[in-house]
Amino acid sequence: MATTTSVRRPGGPRRRFTPAGIALWGSIALVGAVCWTVLALSRGEEVSALWILFAALASYAIAYRFYARFIANRVLGVDDTRATPAERLENGQDYDVTDRRVLFGHHFAAIAGAGPLVGPVLAAQMGYLPGTIWIIVGVILAGAVQDMMVLFFSMRRDGKSLGQMVRDEIGVIGGTAALIAVFAIMIIILAVLALVVVNALAESPWGVFSIGLTIPIALFMGFYLRYLRPGRVSETTAIGVALLLLAIIVGGWIDDTGLGETLTLSHETLTICLIVYGFIASVLPVWMLLTPRDYLSTFMKVGVIVLLAVGLLLARPALQNEDVTSFALDGDGPVFAGKLFPFVFITIACGALSGFHALISSGTTPKMIAKEGQVRMIGYGGMLMESFVAISALIAACVIDQGLYFAMNSPAGATGGTAASAAEFVGTLGFTISPDTLTQAAAAVQEPSLVSRTGGAPTLAVGISTIFTDAFGGGLAAFWYHFAIMFEALFILTAVDAGTRVGRFMLQDTIGNFWPRFGDTSWKPAAWGASAVVVAAWGYMLYVGVTDPLGGINQLFPLFGISNQLLAAIALCLCVTLMLKHGKARWVWVPLVPLVWDLVTTMTASWQKVFSDNPAIGYFAQADRYRDARDAGEVLAPAKDVGQMDQVITNSTTNGVLQLSFAVLVIVVVANALVVWVRAVRAGSLPTTEVPATPSKIVAPADFFATAEEKAAQREWEESQLSGSPR
Repeated sequence: MATTTSVRRPGGPRRRFTPAGIALWGSIALVGAVCWTVLALSRGEEVSALWILFAALASYAIAYRFYARFIANRVLGVDDTRATPAERLENGQDYDVTDRRVLFGHHFAAIAGAGPLVGPVLAAQMGYLPGTIWIIVGVILAGAVQDMMVLFFSMRRDGKSLGQMVRDEIGVIGGTAALIAVFAIMIIILAVLALVVVNALAESPWGVFSIGLTIPIALFMGFYLRYLRPGRVSETTAIGVALLLLAIIVGGWIDDTGLGETLTLSHETLTICLIVYGFIASVLPVWMLLTPRDYLSTFMKVGVIVLLAVGLLLARPALQNEDVTSFALDGDGPVFAGKLFPFVFITIACGALSGFHALISSGTTPKMIAKEGQVRMIGYGGMLMESFVAISALIAACVIDQGLYFAMNSPAGATGGTAASAAEFVGTLGFTISPDTLTQAAAAVQEPSLVSRTGGAPTLAVGISTIFTDAFGGGLAAFWYHFAIMFEALFILTAVDAGTRVGRFMLQDTIGNFWPRFGDTSWKPAAWGASAVVVAAWGYMLYVGVTDPLGGINQLFPLFGISNQLLAAIALCLCVTLMLKHGKARWVWVPLVPLVWDLVTTMTASWQKVFSDNPAIGYFAQADRYRDARDAGEVLAPAKDVGQMDQVITNSTTNGVLQLSFAVLVIVVVANALVVWVRAVRAGSLPTTEVPATPSKIVAPADFFATAEEKAAQREWEESQLSGSPR
């Protein structure tokens, strides 16, 4: 339990700038302005990746210091004198007051899944500039805003799930549509996250060994912190990080041993392992596995990203691709088809704007947060950290040879699957790479082949390996590559276990509308039953992706991207609704602007994916192409027989139906919300389901580092505890 103090009340005090503060923030703004100017005006010359790095860091710092504080204090009105659900409803199972640093680790680990790693890598085919702009501007004005606001509103409603809040605040029709859409989209998202893990760990004993050991390490940390050394967060962290590093090092030694052969698992075997793990992780108490494991993995995630930033400073690599490529304008890219608008905005989902985050912000996190003031640090700050991951992934994809990039990310049906055929294919795109170069690149990282290693994760690993090798030397390209693969798998797996738990909350909330007992998250029959349904659903979709002839990531990632952004539209729609119902029409533009942009891009993308007559874009057009070929007795690559042709037809048709259904459900939610908006504006405000305020008896700092005021209040609180007098 937290034992420090905060005195923040609604609105918060205004702080005056000192000359030193003015100089500091003026310098940061100047650095950011210069970097953005260079990126915008550079044409035809070599551009250093450092311009992107510093443009991002400067923009994040200013946004967190000014915009996030404005939203927390003025728009939302955080109040640390109110008890949070974690304090009022603490049960040691799902509601558990958690140290802000540990909770930040859990939240960041839960939201930062495949999206910020895979999306920017795939979108790099359009050039470095579109992705850079969307990742940075999108997170500041949309993604981080959504995360913080949803976390705040859920916290004020006892940690209710997104779908349940929509039902309560917008109405039964829109709420029912939201519950269906949110749960179905959640299943797709979890399946894609798990698919990237499977692709990264398949046939990789090093990765399986290291990832597997994080589970007992996390269990040890959970019991150590709760029973052996309560409150010793730093001590527990040091032990956990040391064990994690040991697991990584030892993992590199087992490849050529009998254990290494045992841990060389197929895609299908890993699928079963993930399903079993997802179920167990979703029903155990959060303190036992989920929270310490996510906290532990966050150290590795943040550590690798910081190390990557240091590597960029030392290596100073140049960007190898153009600012905006012809693929962005023509829409005929080999990695994925579609023009810059709208597809760059749905390919780069997590890292800029992600509806999945709203599920975590209304799932586990609001049930564990100690003080309202921490929503800025955890909600907005956590999303900025993920955006930096996305920027790092984009840079890593842009600094490698672009011939290698397209050889790795183009599907096997285009490259032919061999070094010779891939080199020939890359030549048709306007790039030059020899078969020997492709073979040597694979040998350098001790992989049999890098051709058509789609999904983004291998490309990011090659980029990280290239940067680290140039920066630190030592001929450790293979070590850095496999280290990065393991890092990516750990990065994504933490989102799968937290997401499964959130899916369980959502299903219990939904059924709880008709059977109140089932909605009790502490009732084990309901918790176990709902968890089984959730893992069975995403497990089935995962198996479909693993066995898909077109490559599961190629089929599922566009559906994932658009659906994820449609989910964000539901979340932002809820935020607009609650702002108006609370009588805060003056500030409604904060969530309304990103909502309008999100609806425009996602509905455009949905229309094209459903109704386009281009088989490379439209799901139904793709199904028709394979159906016509099958009826004519032809077998189209990469399908190898009629059975696989039928599978492509079924999967493409299913994706098209799902995409159309999700779009229609979101339209229903927005239409229902519009009615509520009009009523709220006319009345000035409307009743909401916000729970009444209860005075808080615990206290905690709002940010990573306590202010002088908070430290003084902490000493006062500790003295009152020792004397036994009330505060």
